Amino acid sequence: MHVAVLGAGVAGVTTAYYLAESGHRVTVIERASAVAMATSHANGGQLSYSYTDSLANPEFLPKIPSLLLGLDPAIRVRIIRNFSMFPWGLRFLTQCTRARARENTLAVLKIALRSATLMEELRRKTPLDFAHKEVGKLVLLATSNDVRTAEATSSLKREYGCETQVLAPDDAIGKEPALAFMRQDFAGAMYAEHDHVGDALAFTRSLSDWLRTNRPVRFHFDRKILGLDVQKSRFLGVKTPVGSIRADAAVVCLGPWSEPLLTPYGVRSNLYPVRGYSVTLPPGRYAPTVSITNLRNRIVYSQFDNKIRIAGFADFAGFDESRDAQRISLMCEIAKRAAPDAADYTVQDIQPWGGFRPVTPTGQPNVGATGIAGLFVNTGHGSLGWTVACATAEAAASAVTHSE
Repeated sequence: MHVAVLGAGVAGVTTAYYLAESGHRVTVIERASAVAMATSHANGGQLSYSYTDSLANPEFLPKIPSLLLGLDPAIRVRIIRNFSMFPWGLRFLTQCTRARARENTLAVLKIALRSATLMEELRRKTPLDFAHKEVGKLVLLATSNDVRTAEATSSLKREYGCETQVLAPDDAIGKEPALAFMRQDFAGAMYAEHDHVGDALAFTRSLSDWLRTNRPVRFHFDRKILGLDVQKSRFLGVKTPVGSIRADAAVVCLGPWSEPLLTPYGVRSNLYPVRGYSVTLPPGRYAPTVSITNLRNRIVYSQFDNKIRIAGFADFAGFDESRDAQRISLMCEIAKRAAPDAADYTVQDIQPWGGFRPVTPTGQPNVGATGIAGLFVNTGHGSLGWTVACATAEAAASAVTHSE
């Protein structure tokens, strides 16, 4: 089949790979001038196979009043003139039960573990260069209640083949000595030995270059997608400013922009654009080698390719980019206060970035067929886009193949 992949982020390019491996001819259509220019461009640098904990959980409910009042600097919520958040938010609240949080956590965990296996296979088959390191991950737990929750979650995950440990502070410092130089107490840490770090942008570029040379995959950049050619509930092509691109099938991998494209055709993805930020700095005197997630501040520190990627925050304000400079400045201030020697915060070029994460109420990605014949989706990955990219791409390609 000739399959159009809409979007050249990490989800789109990995989807193109698995489609090509299944024998299809692929055309990737991207509005930007290169791959991974939006959500995938400068993420936290974590392949976080173990940390798939559902954002929607019972512990989240008591935090809602403080979030609405703006008392948590790491989360910005704007409801006024942001009416699309209401239906999404109501669906999110229905997932904040213990049973559904468990179900969603395990569903994403299974996808992540499959993705870890596929990533290893991909690295063996293709000579990709993306500063990949198997360094492990520490999630810092702020309170004793967080420790108890992490212990229960770790026990549950072990039943499904995911090995994590909950460590006392001294044991966590033994795993990562740089923690001793951070200025924020923590009650414990969850350690995942098999989590990795790397550069998602370099991964996407390297894989796209390999596809151009070795597989029947074409990339059309600077092509805005105006809409879809759908007749009698069947996909026929993609409308662009330079004409329609005909294809037998299409996979929509447009992250949070999937929703506005699909809605006119009666396909709902239940996505909300949650904005996050990052900076990329030289390592400091006590830069962590192990990837660190600071839950209290909603900030991660990852070292790869002789640089420190600091990323985090979660802004629920629609497609609003107007406060990026202010939010990035605040994130850097909090990151420096918590870990003053993790990075060199004095450099002028901090490589600031902001991106919209496509978040579903359940936290589970939307992958597979739609109600329109020949039209498929691979979106809704939240903050785990790169982590689960291989598994969701494989699933999307399989859905296309089995539709023939």
